[in-house]
Amino acid sequence: MFASAPAFARLQCAPYAREVSGIDIHGNAHTWWQQAEGIYQKGSAPKEQAVMVFRSTPAMRYGHVAVVSKIVDARHVLLDHANWSRPGMIEHQSLAEDVSSAGDWSEVRVWNDPSHSLGLRANPVFGFIYKAQPQSPSVPVLAPAPKLLIVSATPQPVTAPGEVLLVSSAG
Repeated sequence: MFASAPAFARLQCAPYAREVSGIDIHGNAHTWWQQAEGIYQKGSAPKEQAVMVFRSTPAMRYGHVAVVSKIVDARHVLLDHANWSRPGMIEHQSLAEDVSSAGDWSEVRVWNDPSHSLGLRANPVFGFIYKAQPQSPSVPVLAPAPKLLIVSATPQPVTAPGEVLLVSSAG
């Protein structure tokens, strides 16, 4: 799945999320939300295979991105992500809980593997980037107008001035 890398290189969340989700955005995780504008659909509701985009904080300078692998209920999802609990570690089916007061997924707590519990910190979230391309506005496509050829109902013989047209009925 991933190209081999030197032993000192650690897998980061952004390349992992890009590979798993198919959402082709590059750069630090906290920049994904703005980069997705006009390219991918975005929203505040989790959907399977959507990328959850975390804001940067003092604890997460570059933000974080994770792929929603399953919707559990209105306030819980499972995430696949890298570099969360330990540097370079890939985690599958990690629980994330919406802890926002409005229930809008603007703050989440995420499973921390070393403590075997949800993390203590509420992490701010921009929202979710969906794989589907944005809807383009509905603009009717007009077909070119047909070219009209006007033909007289009664054909008129064409003659040069001074010429006489002879019509023979013998055939």
